Amino acid sequence: MNYTYIIKCADSTLYTGWTNDLDKRIKAHNSGKGAKYTKTRRPVKLVYYEEHETKNEAMSREYAIKQLTRRDKELLIKGKGNLCEKECG
Repeated sequence: MNYTYIIKCADSTLYTGWTNDLDKRIKAHNSGKGAKYTKTRRPVKLVYYEEHETKNEAMSREYAIKQLTRRDKELLIKGKGNLCEKECG
């Protein structure tokens, strides 16, 4: 399974990415071994994710989400399609 995700950084910025191992990727972000952007913005918290069958689907969705405004990303996070709704607390 592949995932597109949004994490909220310690400075309240939002970071969007994709991975095939969500738990491992979030741990990498929090240990400073994730993306360069999140390295100085720890800790991060998973606030949204979607599941995708293929890497290409996840990457395409990541690109689409990155084109959204912050307000639209926040609406996405609060929306019904968020698999994180019950699991991420």
